[in-house]
Amino acid sequence: MKHALIALFMLISSSSVLAEEGMKTFESRHGFLETQARLDAAVKERGMTIFAKIDHAEGARKAGLELRPEEVTIFGNPKGGTPFMVKKPLSAIDFPLKALVWEDASGKVFVSYNTLAYVVARHDIKGEDKLARKLDELLFSIAQAATN
Repeated sequence: MKHALIALFMLISSSSVLAEEGMKTFESRHGFLETQARLDAAVKERGMTIFAKIDHAEGARKAGLELRPEEVTIFGNPKGGTPFMVKKPLSAIDFPLKALVWEDASGKVFVSYNTLAYVVARHDIKGEDKLARKLDELLFSIAQAATN
């Protein structure tokens, strides 16, 4: 029984590691609103469009629930995502790009996003490694601008 519990714990632990493998998270030196504003500015400064925002905390409030600040910003440029979608139409579920600004229980604020390396691997997209690296660098620079 002891070995079965250890094996189960290892399986659960490895699953949570895999689930986060393709996600980057950066702690912000700023509060939630400032980090969100900096993220928006960084996206626009890089010539991209903000298509939508999803304020999960506001949605929770409307449902009579509480949730710390969490907002997803959906942004991009068709030149970045379209080549991936041409090769694998189901990759459209991961485009446009997204970044999450969120606050933890201690009040720390973070920016998180899925890497393009993860998206490429998830959809087994071949031949777009250079573009994926470029977009990963872009996402990294946006997260850095928002959090530093």
